[in-house]
Amino acid sequence: MTGRNGRTVRDLRRGNRTAVLQRLYFDGPMSRYELGPATALSSGSISNVVAELVADGLVEEAGSVDSDGGRPRTLLRVAPTSGYMIGVDVGETRVRVELFDLTLTELARTDRPLEQQGYDVEVVVGHIRDGIAEVLAQTDITPDQLLGVGIGVPGIVARAPGLGAVVHGQTIGWDAVPLESLLRQTCELPDTVPYFADNGARTLGQAEMWFGAGRGARNAVVVLFGSGVGACLVTEDVEYGRAVEWGHLTVRVRGRRCRCGALGCLEAYAGAEALLDRWREEGGRPPEGVDEETALTAMLAAAYPPEDAEDGSRAEPDAVALAVLEETAEYLGAGLSDLINLFQPERILIGGWAGLQLGSRFLPAVRRYATEYALRYPAERVSIDLGKLGPDAVTVGAAILPLADFFARGGRRAAPVGESPSPAWRTALEDRAPH
Repeated sequence: MTGRNGRTVRDLRRGNRTAVLQRLYFDGPMSRYELGPATALSSGSISNVVAELVADGLVEEAGSVDSDGGRPRTLLRVAPTSGYMIGVDVGETRVRVELFDLTLTELARTDRPLEQQGYDVEVVVGHIRDGIAEVLAQTDITPDQLLGVGIGVPGIVARAPGLGAVVHGQTIGWDAVPLESLLRQTCELPDTVPYFADNGARTLGQAEMWFGAGRGARNAVVVLFGSGVGACLVTEDVEYGRAVEWGHLTVRVRGRRCRCGALGCLEAYAGAEALLDRWREEGGRPPEGVDEETALTAMLAAAYPPEDAEDGSRAEPDAVALAVLEETAEYLGAGLSDLINLFQPERILIGGWAGLQLGSRFLPAVRRYATEYALRYPAERVSIDLGKLGPDAVTVGAAILPLADFFARGGRRAAPVGESPSPAWRTALEDRAPH
C-alpha cells in the first residue's frame, strides 16, 4: 500500500526502525518512555518497533531507572555484537585496517607499510585484502557477520555502472581505478558484504562530526594534513559533507610545483612531503630510510630540541627546519583564511597525522595568521582547533559508511550485489543523527 506522499507501509516501518536505532545509538541507553518524544513516534509504534528490534537481536536491555512514582523504567541500548564493520585508511605511508563492533569499539587492527611501492594499485589492493583477512583472523568474527567494508582514499570517488566506486587520484597516479571491482575480485568475502569508498578527508570529517570535535556544529570545515592536504565542508545544506580539494588552491603564483602538476598549490608548501622536501632543498638533512611520519617528527625535534633530562640544557635548533616550519604556519593560516572567507564556518578542525603533529606546536600561530588574512566578521566567529579522534579518525569515518547504510535500511543488512538500488547510506549520513 502506498500513501499520498509515495511512501509504502514498508518504508514507514523502515523509517521508524531507523529513528529508534539512531536515537538509541547516539543518545542511549533510553527507556521506551523517552524514545517517544525523541523520535516523535507514538507509544504504540515505539512498543512495536522495540519488540522487532529486540527480536532481531539489535537492541537489548541495559538496566533500569526509577520513574516518578511508578514502576522502574527499563533502559534499552543498541547491542554491540549485532553487527561488525571494517574501516580502511589508504594513507600516505601505510594502509590501516580496523575491525569494529556496532558501537565502533575497535576489536582488531593492522598497519601495512606502503614503503617503496608507493600507491601501486596492486600493492594497495593486496594490503586491503590481507588486512581484512588479518583482522578477522584476530577474532572469532566471520565474514558473513560484517555489515560492510568502508574505505577512505585520496582523490575523487565516483560511481560507474557495473564497477561501483572508481577513484580519480591525480596526485597519487590513480586514473579511474575501479577500486570496488578490484576488491570484489580479490577479497574472499561473500557477495552480501558491501564496499563503500569515499575521499579520506570526507571520512575524517564525518567521524569528527559524529563523534569528535565537530559534534553539534551545523557549519564546519574539517581539514586533513598528511603527505597531502584536503578538507571536508559540512553545512546545513550539505550535512554529509563535501570533499574540497583545498590542497590545490593556489597560494603562490608561479610557486613550487605540486604533486598534481600545477604551480603554487597549498599542498606544495604545507603537505608533509613538501615540508621535508623544502627542508632538504634549503640545506637541511632529513633522516634517510624512514617513513614520512618519522621524518616529520625528526624535523620538529630538530627545530625545537628537547630539554636534556639531566642538566636541563638544549641543543642548538636547526635554523633551516625552524624557518621552514614557521613559514608553513603562515601558509596554513592563509589557507584557512580562504576557507573562512568562502564558507564562514563556525568551526575549523585540523586532523590527519601531520596536522596533529604540527597543530600541537603551531596552532596559536596558525590561528593568528588565519585571523590576519581573513575578513574580520567571519574570523571573529570561527574557532580553530584540533580534531579529537586522533590518527585513527579516517578509519573510524570509513567504518561509519556501512554503519550509516545499516541505519538507513532500518537495521537490515544490504541486499546481495546487483539486487540493491543506489546505496542508502548517504541519506542516513545527511540526517545528522547526533544532536
